[in-house]
Amino acid sequence: MPKVSLSKWLALTLVVATSLLSGCSSFVSGATKNLANQLQSTISNHNDPELVKDAVPAYMLMVESLLRSDPDNVDLLVASSSLYSAYASVFVDDLNRQQRLSTRAFLYGKQAICEYKKDYCDIDKLQVDALKATLDKMDEDDVSMLFALGSAWAGWIKSHSNDFNAVADVPKIEIIMRRIVALDEGYQNGNAHLYLGVLATLIPPTLGGKPEIGRMHFERAMQLSNGENLMVHVTFAQQYARLLFDRELHDRLLRQVMQSDAKAEGLTLTNWLAKQRAEELLTSADDYF
Repeated sequence: MPKVSLSKWLALTLVVATSLLSGCSSFVSGATKNLANQLQSTISNHNDPELVKDAVPAYMLMVESLLRSDPDNVDLLVASSSLYSAYASVFVDDLNRQQRLSTRAFLYGKQAICEYKKDYCDIDKLQVDALKATLDKMDEDDVSMLFALGSAWAGWIKSHSNDFNAVADVPKIEIIMRRIVALDEGYQNGNAHLYLGVLATLIPPTLGGKPEIGRMHFERAMQLSNGENLMVHVTFAQQYARLLFDRELHDRLLRQVMQSDAKAEGLTLTNWLAKQRAEELLTSADDYF
């Protein structure tokens, strides 16, 4: 596999963020369900990323403390995995901290799917053909669990992108996201398509990248989110337009983000983050193109 630069993995950070911040508490059940839903709604609909950055760790510790008294609870395991993965990807700059937190997220994700069904234990250790066979047994009821694992796994790979053994797992993430698309492509506003778009555009076509397939996935993700997920536009511009040096498309997508209302149910925080990134990309465009 060709070496992927660290800068390219920023796109994966964007995808992990938009995937997990928009649904990180949807798995918590029982007495904590209402509180979790209210907190998740407050977080995902907030318009101040810095405030959320300061507040979310307390929520993470609260969920993890509940897990200590109920360590086999699948819902709490998935919630902890999603929270740690999202926080590490979007709010942590220090690489060592990213690695520690994303590893914690990935471990919780693997434990969750193992508790969910014993046949899925050690799923991360399967070779590609065996993984495909296992995923073929899954149905629509398994999508949320599979997506949580795939997202946490992708975040872990991103933070360990200097490790060839970690990057070698990228095809497994693609297999997972393709299965999700086959089962329920509209899940979480089509974010599995967003992952597939990133994976197809991590490297240029001369090295095996598939930018036109990536574009197809980005455009489908836009359709499935009704254009409200502005992070799709940003990732499309960063991954596809910059890869092919398409300045017109790049600037058009990013100006759409800057001109759009960030407020959208369940996506407001993600959209504010998208606006910040869009401004950075527009500012650096003259130096890039």
